[in-house]
Amino acid sequence: MYKIFILTALLLGSLNAQEQPNILWLTSEDNNINWVGAYGNPHADTPNIDGLAKEGFLYTHAYANAPVCAPSRSTWITGVLALSMGTHPMRSRYEIPHDIIKYYPDLLKDAGYYCSNVTKTDYNIGGRSDKDCWDSNKLNWKILKQKQPFFQVINSTKSHESKAFGDVTKSKRDPQNVTLAKYHPDILTIRQNYNHYHDAVKSMDDDIGKSLADLERNGLVENTIVIYNSDHGGVLPRSKRFLFNSGTHCPLIIRIPKKFKHLWPAAKTNAKVDHLVSFVDMTKTWLSLAGAKTPNYLQGNVFLGPKQEKERPYHFSFRTRMDERCDNIRAIRNKQFLYIRNYMPYAPWGQKLTYLWKMKATQAWDTYNKENKTNDITGRFFKTKPMEELYDTSRDADNINNLINQPEYKEIIQELRTALNNQQKAIYDAGMLPESEIVEKAKEAKLSIYEYVREPKLYKLNDYLETSDIALQNDPINLSILIDKSKDTESGVRYWATIGLFNLQDTISINPVIIDSLLNDESHHIRAMAAWMAYKNGDKVTARNTWNSLLKNNSYASLKILNIIDWIKDDPKLYLDSMKACNYNHNGYVNRMKEQFGINTKNKGKTL
Repeated sequence: MYKIFILTALLLGSLNAQEQPNILWLTSEDNNINWVGAYGNPHADTPNIDGLAKEGFLYTHAYANAPVCAPSRSTWITGVLALSMGTHPMRSRYEIPHDIIKYYPDLLKDAGYYCSNVTKTDYNIGGRSDKDCWDSNKLNWKILKQKQPFFQVINSTKSHESKAFGDVTKSKRDPQNVTLAKYHPDILTIRQNYNHYHDAVKSMDDDIGKSLADLERNGLVENTIVIYNSDHGGVLPRSKRFLFNSGTHCPLIIRIPKKFKHLWPAAKTNAKVDHLVSFVDMTKTWLSLAGAKTPNYLQGNVFLGPKQEKERPYHFSFRTRMDERCDNIRAIRNKQFLYIRNYMPYAPWGQKLTYLWKMKATQAWDTYNKENKTNDITGRFFKTKPMEELYDTSRDADNINNLINQPEYKEIIQELRTALNNQQKAIYDAGMLPESEIVEKAKEAKLSIYEYVREPKLYKLNDYLETSDIALQNDPINLSILIDKSKDTESGVRYWATIGLFNLQDTISINPVIIDSLLNDESHHIRAMAAWMAYKNGDKVTARNTWNSLLKNNSYASLKILNIIDWIKDDPKLYLDSMKACNYNHNGYVNRMKEQFGINTKNKGKTL
């Protein structure tokens, strides 16, 4: 009788395991919805993805939280927004408390899943190897059949930005048969680059097709949920790295076998689903579908299955430093409107970023603009930003018509402003101090950035948000408030007050005495911005002396200073000695900026 009980228990355990679906997550890199035929582009060549959509469910409102790979995948692996952990700057590898935050494969394995990833990781997190959470980093269908239930990630690199580089003239496609974004000038090279990338996406689609065929050949279709999406948007210039539709609106297609029909988000397949999905939702949703634990620290909502949560009203996204280029932007949207807040409006959209400028389309666009051939729409990319932006994405998918000053949108603007502030508070927005400033402060406190921003006595987020809001109002009526806050005991408040005073310089003059006091602040970032204020006031000697001194002394604000020198187009020869002397690394990006100024960092002291 005892043996019968044991056998029955084993059989029930096996049945329960079989009730857990396999999950095959097919990811691609850098392509927004406009490169996929199922989303309406007649020039796209994606038959396998389009076929998957006919057999499954196409989500029309799925958005990346970050418009670039590392912070986007950092969000995925943890289910926590990168901006909430301090892993938001591109290629930074700051540590998080791994005893608190698990990677989702850890939780899946606890639920009985075999977890394999081929082979993209790029989690942008220090303190743990990217591969250590996976059972395997090799694709073996024989093992997958034996190890059910499994969670298998297969990533195609064929649509990565790098595949848009190189010779763009060899495509067999007609360059007239492309749909140009409205912000791109109609130049042959840009049309050819579109074709070149369409070819790359076709190669990616072939990868998707092979994975689907392998799944079928191994008899696993009936037990496997298939998910396809890109890791963020892109990839022609003004898409990847930017919080517009082009950088965040991503394809998401899910095919669910009839065996798991109770999970279907619509009555029939080949259906469009308009549920608003944020990438941070994916981690919690996959865990829920697998029957795994969903810890309280997860910041997403379950959007599919029996534990589906209420649809989120807004999607939140962020952009900070990208490689060697400084910026700081937040965005929030509903299904119709996109609101963007530019915390560094003085930084142009189209900063020359070494990697992006490898693309022929970027080079051609840059040259076209320098020849004064662009118009108000196609030349906007190379200008500085407004403090706020609002787009009606239902009418303006390319986000070229900024409605922020239109009185009829006053209510939606206020709604989204409030929603954004609430979201920043809820997730402990770790980007409200300059990157290297918070790194220094967290190090001094012997805390990770994740822990530091959750200490209200150390990281005064509400004060930063309040002061930054005043700074971005750019209203002279706030002058006395900003002057008072520039004397605050908290350096973060002083920093945002300095930004506010800097912004006001375009409309009113700032007393040099105030600027002088800021030039002696303990914060290097405040000093750097105060020097720019002096520069705008006509005191270029003081500005240059300040920047040179900071660079020579390896300031933690060195990367920002090099960006400023480039933004103002000052003569780099005036800073050559201090640039050479500067050894502050900033993940190698200080050297990247030096190279843009013509300094050969491989042979220190020599110029090109």
